[in-house]
Amino acid sequence: MRAVDIIRAKRDGLVLTADQIGWMVAGASDGSVPDYQLSAWLMAVWLRGMTTDETAALTEAMVDSGVRVDLSTLPGVKVDKHSTGGVGDKTSLVIAPLVAACGVPVPMMSGRGLGHTGGTLDKLEAITGFRTGLSLDEFRAQLADLGCALIGQTRDVAPADRTLYALRDVTATVESLPLICASILSKKVAEGIDALVLDVKVGSGAFMQSERDARALADALVSLAERSGLHVAALLTNMDAPLGRTIGNALEVRECLDVMRGGGPADLVALSLELSALMVWLGMPGSSLDASRDLVRITLASGAAFDRFRAVVERQGGDVRMIDDPQQLPHAAVQRPFPAPRGGFVERLDAGILGRAAVLLGAGRARADDRVDPAVGFDLQATVGDAISVGAPLIVVHARSAADADAVWPMLTEAVRIADQAPAPQPLILDRLGAAR
Repeated sequence: MRAVDIIRAKRDGLVLTADQIGWMVAGASDGSVPDYQLSAWLMAVWLRGMTTDETAALTEAMVDSGVRVDLSTLPGVKVDKHSTGGVGDKTSLVIAPLVAACGVPVPMMSGRGLGHTGGTLDKLEAITGFRTGLSLDEFRAQLADLGCALIGQTRDVAPADRTLYALRDVTATVESLPLICASILSKKVAEGIDALVLDVKVGSGAFMQSERDARALADALVSLAERSGLHVAALLTNMDAPLGRTIGNALEVRECLDVMRGGGPADLVALSLELSALMVWLGMPGSSLDASRDLVRITLASGAAFDRFRAVVERQGGDVRMIDDPQQLPHAAVQRPFPAPRGGFVERLDAGILGRAAVLLGAGRARADDRVDPAVGFDLQATVGDAISVGAPLIVVHARSAADADAVWPMLTEAVRIADQAPAPQPLILDRLGAAR
């Protein structure tokens, strides 16, 4: 085969065979197909799309580019969760230990933040010493002992995805449903799970900003996951406003610890419970969704999720003193309140703008090699629908310097809208998709 012939076929709108797709993916893994030809192929896919069969073949080839983690010796149905990314989206830190404490194994491989959406690994690494780079043997052993592990993608799992994603990021081909679905699901299939719960975000702070586009992505992910042999359920969730009251890695860890101790903001608690219930439902064949909801509520209230998270942190080398006393988590040098510009009701807190402002502070990365400051971010003193007085603190900016706080001030002004009347409540969960059995 020749790369140029495969590129030409896709450019001309032809359907590629599984062998052609597999050959290109193998070339991405071993370097035999140069980046300029891979980039041309990705652009042809972006322009022409892929059939369901092509997307399935791409996913399978990306899985086969590395190892398939064998978790068959571990008892139980192994369930993971994936979010398409949002601002303040910190549910994984609550969900993994909560579902594990309910008796369902959770092998969770997560990613780092890129752009305005945060990454689970960055949040975990706000805990001093926390190791996200476990070997596969360590991963399996911890799953057997604790029921969950929170790690990054190893070099052995879907290595072709790293090459292709890096090229997509710099060639304006990220926004392609087949490429998105294959990237997400190849890693999930390769990690050895049996079932998957998807949180597909929609709104100003999400990758998909319209419900139509988010629904198309959710439908495609569910269909491909089922075709790959996974039991799957998906939620469409609102990301017009940040989830919870914090944006920034140490701040979000602190908020998750609050949830696991029985507190926390209502939206974060509600979404964490519903995603956890879906995972328990998929992980306990014969259970009902209502019974699963009851179980996760009882387990969270019992403190078992907190105890399990503390055990995970200790096992993965983290400083458990930060779990026992969240005030020991990193703190920013400057903490400056942003006052409400007028009295009334908070009508909008634009998640996309706030996410980009957090990146400017150093809480996220604009490029893959940017360093993240775990201490910086935002603490929301009010959220959409709340009444507020003129001059009252609306957002507390956590910054490295006064100059950094000054730099984001115009963005905060743009992100906030205060109205005379309370806005109509918007649902957090827009829909549920996927056959659970």
